[in-house]
Amino acid sequence: MTLEMQVAESGESAAASIEKDLRRSIIELELLPGSRLSEQDIATRLGVSRQPVREALIKLANSRLIEIRPHRGTVVARISAKEMTEALFVRQSVEIAVVEKAAQNFDAWQRKRINSILGQQEEAARRLDHAGFREHDEAFHIAIATGAGVGIAWIAIADMKTHMDRVCNMTLRDEEDMLRRIGEHHAIMEAIDARDVDAARQAMSKHLASILDDLPELETKHASLFI
Repeated sequence: MTLEMQVAESGESAAASIEKDLRRSIIELELLPGSRLSEQDIATRLGVSRQPVREALIKLANSRLIEIRPHRGTVVARISAKEMTEALFVRQSVEIAVVEKAAQNFDAWQRKRINSILGQQEEAARRLDHAGFREHDEAFHIAIATGAGVGIAWIAIADMKTHMDRVCNMTLRDEEDMLRRIGEHHAIMEAIDARDVDAARQAMSKHLASILDDLPELETKHASLFI
């Protein structure tokens, strides 16, 4: 499907479509940290002018996924272990507060929706569909915030999760690991269903704490991808 067809079907602008595609490629590590990006090459490949490409790159730079360096070119940002640790701290602070609220009162419609999300996430794990797994993972966390009545909380950490997903995609390579994470999702929901605030807090804390367990090893093994 051409970019023009994608834009027509989705109703997105060309810049938004380009930005979404590049963001996905960066998160999925198809574009590795340190890779050079050419505004002209992207425009030529997609058959568009340079303007929407430039707009897309500016948005990605604002999210700190790429670095636009005047007179030196544009590159995919390398991963900072320090920033990942700080991002995890902020995400834990927000999501633990969210799940505490969820355990006190949770929207019934969102609870049913979460059952569907977890079923789809398990199917993605069985297929080793990493992109699908990540999509349903994000939907799960958004649904918890929405069900708790604080959907805006997700906006505060969405960019942080994007950066952390790059690290996660270095480790989510087998079905067993993906199913383990889904099991942690079920534990969170069991605590919410039981209206057990302490258990919900502990389940979410355990789930998030495991995200960067392999970070020191990854930094050593893939030194060129890190700052």
